[in-house]
Amino acid sequence: MKSPINIFWFRRDLRLQDNTGLFNALDGDLPVLPIFIFDSKILDKLPRQDARVSFIHDTLQALNKQLQDEHNSGIGMFHGKPIDVFTKLTERFEIQNVYTNHDYEPYATKRDIEIEALLTKNGIRFHTYKDQVIFEKNEIVKKDGNPYVVYTPYMRVWKETFKNSELKFFPSENNLHHTLKQVNFPNLTLNDIGFEETEQKIAPYEVTPELIQNYEATRNFPSKDATSRLGPHLRFGTVSVRRMIEKAIAEENEIFWQELIWREFFMQILWHFPHTHNKAFKSKYDRIEWRNNAHEFKKWCEGKTGYPLVDAGMRQLNETGFMHNRVRMLVGSFLCKHLLIDWRWGEAYFAEKLHDYDMASNVGNWQWVAGSGVDASPYFRIFNPTSQIQKFDKELNYIKKWVPDFEELTYPHPIVDHKFARERCLEVYKTALN
Repeated sequence: MKSPINIFWFRRDLRLQDNTGLFNALDGDLPVLPIFIFDSKILDKLPRQDARVSFIHDTLQALNKQLQDEHNSGIGMFHGKPIDVFTKLTERFEIQNVYTNHDYEPYATKRDIEIEALLTKNGIRFHTYKDQVIFEKNEIVKKDGNPYVVYTPYMRVWKETFKNSELKFFPSENNLHHTLKQVNFPNLTLNDIGFEETEQKIAPYEVTPELIQNYEATRNFPSKDATSRLGPHLRFGTVSVRRMIEKAIAEENEIFWQELIWREFFMQILWHFPHTHNKAFKSKYDRIEWRNNAHEFKKWCEGKTGYPLVDAGMRQLNETGFMHNRVRMLVGSFLCKHLLIDWRWGEAYFAEKLHDYDMASNVGNWQWVAGSGVDASPYFRIFNPTSQIQKFDKELNYIKKWVPDFEELTYPHPIVDHKFARERCLEVYKTALN
């Protein structure tokens, strides 16, 4: 006779500490089997070498080893469609409950509805919890119940709500002895799921008091290594957002804090308006007649536009999987407004390359530069890629690092004249929006 168990399903929460869903799973009477599913629906679209997949795999190996060494347990790792994996699990175990944390992206929402239906049919309860944000869904809305679509009022209400609530932690690390002992699942290698090791590695995050204190003064200068590199760790949940908010508050740094709130702003926008992952938030912007020149797009991707700051950003992205946020705004604006290439092309390229890719923030920021999103940059705001150098890389340190050939005869001529591109963009946008 099978002994009853509960399951905890790791997703965007790859840590054993301060994990809401894991805490609730371990708080019950039954032993808990932690699992992770390498979702073939997602992985099949990725190149065989992907630093993010390697990072997830390495993180799971470390968590698995900790559970084996300290508790004689481990993580069940599976590769396939989640619905197929859960079907097999229900046949193998007597499962009482499945615990997990909320995921707000459109695909994840549909997937969870499907999984819950399967579990319910088998008499299994499905519990999900808020974990990757402080406030979610309808927790920060206007008095009439409608979502905020402008950041500043959202941020003010977020802060006010936060001040009137308690920052609660979930010490899941204290109850890991409740995990199921001697889990005999094969330990999947990268090769088993169709991937190979990558030269690119996701950098560890660094959130020191000094970094937080100096954040406002240094964050706009790409040559300074003054960003936290938190993005991928928040994306995959190797760090608790509650702990990061706690640090920001301890250092009394509003700017660092507000960057974390931007992340939640874009998440609730995607949740309220799921169509925005591939359609303009302001629908009239879908009338823009993009040029979508494939040759020019290739030059942009390769960092060969003839504009050194744009090219530096793209070359940094291609080589490291990271691009400084100030430069992201410039390269995005350049693609949409100088080249009149659909923001969705750029969003898809970033989705493939960025280690910290998060659909809500990526879509939100791309629609911001295109002018089509919430709280967006007005369409007539067109960054000058040359004067931006004077503002943010005056000594050319960033450009010299990533575009050492910028003063060589071999460096390409500008792909388009700035003045011409600006006037062309204004004309195309005006025609579409009037």
